[in-house]
Amino acid sequence: MLVPREMLSNFGSAIGGLAVIWVMLPQWQQYLPLQIRDLLDRCINKLVNLFYPYVVIVFAEFEGERLVRSETYLAIQSYLKEHATLRARRLTAETVKGSQSPIFSMGDNEEVTDVFEGVKVWWASRKKIPRNMSLSLHPMTEDQRFYRLSFHRRHRQVIMQSYVKHVLTEGKAIAHKNRLQKLYTNNPSRNWSHVAFEHPANFETLAMDPNKKREILNDLTKFREGKEYYAKTGKPWKRGYLLYGPPGTGKSTMIAAMANFLNYDVYDLELTAVKDNTKLKKLLIETSSKSIIVIEDIDCSLDLTGQRKKEKEKDDDDDDDDDDENENPVKKMVKEEKAGSKVTLSGLLNFIDGIWSACGGERIIIFTTNHVDKLDPALIRRGRMDKRIEMSYCCFEAFKVLARNYLDVEDHPLFETIGRLLDETNMTPADVAENLMPKSNDEDAESCLRNLIEALESAKKEARKKDEKESRAKTKEGREKKVNREEEERKESGASAEEVKENGDVGGGVAAKDVGENGVCSCRR
Repeated sequence: MLVPREMLSNFGSAIGGLAVIWVMLPQWQQYLPLQIRDLLDRCINKLVNLFYPYVVIVFAEFEGERLVRSETYLAIQSYLKEHATLRARRLTAETVKGSQSPIFSMGDNEEVTDVFEGVKVWWASRKKIPRNMSLSLHPMTEDQRFYRLSFHRRHRQVIMQSYVKHVLTEGKAIAHKNRLQKLYTNNPSRNWSHVAFEHPANFETLAMDPNKKREILNDLTKFREGKEYYAKTGKPWKRGYLLYGPPGTGKSTMIAAMANFLNYDVYDLELTAVKDNTKLKKLLIETSSKSIIVIEDIDCSLDLTGQRKKEKEKDDDDDDDDDDENENPVKKMVKEEKAGSKVTLSGLLNFIDGIWSACGGERIIIFTTNHVDKLDPALIRRGRMDKRIEMSYCCFEAFKVLARNYLDVEDHPLFETIGRLLDETNMTPADVAENLMPKSNDEDAESCLRNLIEALESAKKEARKKDEKESRAKTKEGREKKVNREEEERKESGASAEEVKENGDVGGGVAAKDVGENGVCSCRR
């Protein structure tokens, strides 16, 4: 019978032998037939599963043949940055533009624990280094990173049905909260290019009537929280806004405030740079969710009512006559680049609320225009432009917001005069802000307010002169129309008199002739 010391010695030898076999096994496998290697792998996995009670799930950084970065991996990365950095011993620091402090994440080969509904799980950050470089259209030039989730097999149902979903949902929310907003624009050479969106506008500093501002905020909040509602009603999760009003009333500032309130990216779509309807669809597909698609001055972007059709047909005829140029591919390519956009009204309508508009979700589409009456009714009907917001001239409530922003003044004796002038004349918030802005260190709040009063009085006089001039022009035009109408009536009455006279002479001549020949007037027969 073996004593405990001898048992431990034999057990250690067995473990050492198994370790040597385990280390040498990958080298031996290349000399074994494929069938034997597969059989050996299955046997080893069965042996390990008998004694290893844990389940392992691997989340790779890249997925698919074209090695697209996995959204699942990014969500897990954001979740672990928020929850695991306090427990990890090895961290990686990253600096992000716009952030005052570095962002920490798990380092390679680091392992942390997490607890969900009393169940303990283990997260590990791993890195797989490729042994050799293979010829491929998309070669692996970097290490392959992945997260490994381990848990006891008796908790399989809780982890796979609830915990993983919880991690992905919270991770996406954390990533959206911490991400840097982007401003995109389209150009002919590539679909979208972007810069950081750093516009400081918000609804607190927006010069607008408080009631209207509150109404817009409630509408945006309802949309942001309406995922289930839109799914229940069978509508794509999108909403259209039409901002209209004179220039300088804050339409662009409103867009920036909406983007900052919702924390959405902004896609500034320039229709004149879009080649055709197909290109427009591609641009739509490449926009992300949680974004605002903006088409500013849509009444000036393209003539979408068919009025440019004749000009296009004329240009096409001229192109057909130039056969030599069409035969040259280089010249043809240059001409196509210079050619105007062929986006049609139908293509834009499909972009707004067609089948393709349902690709993705949580999108807002905004049109701006200075002349809403020039737009095609089909373009701005309900269902396409769901909410219309009139950006009007500056009112007294909007002025008080501007005074607080530019002068840090909540109340002043001159406010009463300014309020009366704002009721009597029209001035845009941009002009009001320009007059309120101090131009030197010597100007105080009162001098800026007096500058605004002078500007309002001057605008009032100019408006009065303009009204008088228009009134005189209308009176003159009416007088001229009346004179022209009287002349036409006199001409018509003179022509009628001559016609009557001519008809009477002819009738009398015929009657006399008849009497002379027959002796009896035909009227007495």
